Amino acid sequence: MTEIVLGVGASHSTLMNTHWEETLHKDRAERFRDALTQAREALAAARPDTVILVGSNHFRGFWLDLIPSFTIGVGECVASGESGTPKGPQPVDVPLARHIAGSLVEGGAFDPAFSARLQIDHGQSHAIQYLLDGLDVEIVPLVVNVFAPPLPTLARCEDLGRAIREAVLAFPGDRRVAVIGSGGLSHRLPWPDWREPHGDDEEFMVGAWLNGRENWQDYDVRRREIIRAAEAALNPEFDDEFLSLVERGETHRITEYTTEELEKVAGNGAQEVRTWLLMAALLHHVPGRRLAYEPMPEWLTGMGVAVLDPAHTDERQP
Repeated sequence: MTEIVLGVGASHSTLMNTHWEETLHKDRAERFRDALTQAREALAAARPDTVILVGSNHFRGFWLDLIPSFTIGVGECVASGESGTPKGPQPVDVPLARHIAGSLVEGGAFDPAFSARLQIDHGQSHAIQYLLDGLDVEIVPLVVNVFAPPLPTLARCEDLGRAIREAVLAFPGDRRVAVIGSGGLSHRLPWPDWREPHGDDEEFMVGAWLNGRENWQDYDVRRREIIRAAEAALNPEFDDEFLSLVERGETHRITEYTTEELEKVAGNGAQEVRTWLLMAALLHHVPGRRLAYEPMPEWLTGMGVAVLDPAHTDERQP
């Protein structure tokens, strides 16, 4: 019997790797890093065989020549390795991945893209680095478009999480499955709406997103300079509200936001909470446990970690 044994939501930031020594709020940074360790220990204790790894893509695996809303890795998976994150092939649970993709299509409600040679970036490999290090698990990578509008609605992400849950539980094999949602919380990246760039930097970014499939590294130095020059725009009140929803098993209520409203309140980077929403829906919205929340202006992001453990609470339908 296949079962879903744990869920983890965790923010990511490559600045943890590249600018740790320049971090001013070291106490906050260390508390967040310690929370990642706690989450990793919870994953180890849950003994998963497979982790469904839900993350965003930062234009290193997908480019504007083709942007699906949802993509499932069903074969090879290679991490790009930018900013000190893991690089190279990652182990994929191919039978489960292909079962999920097939079940979604046959169910009629979703037609996700799939890739037999998927490239992921720190939107997922950050979680591999900090949450899966040393664990003997395979992954099912699921990439959600959160940066190239039009974006899938929050409600659509909620529905997809429910549909994947049904597919996983119907898998004829014997799997212990955990789920990680990697991304968020509030933050604003100096990234334009690709449809309407303004100024040299925005034109450069859109050009990189369109033309970087074969040579994304060539754009990375200036790209990082643009990001490092950005001012932090955090909303700790929103982050606390969102984590409170996770704690109460009410993450689905974030679907009350439109895409535009979410960006206005918490920044374009907050669109990554879709990964948490998908994770929570896969866990049937069991109440979660907040391990940490730290506003990190040096990393441009509100950094949170939470664990959803169905073994410690009764599942309930929201």
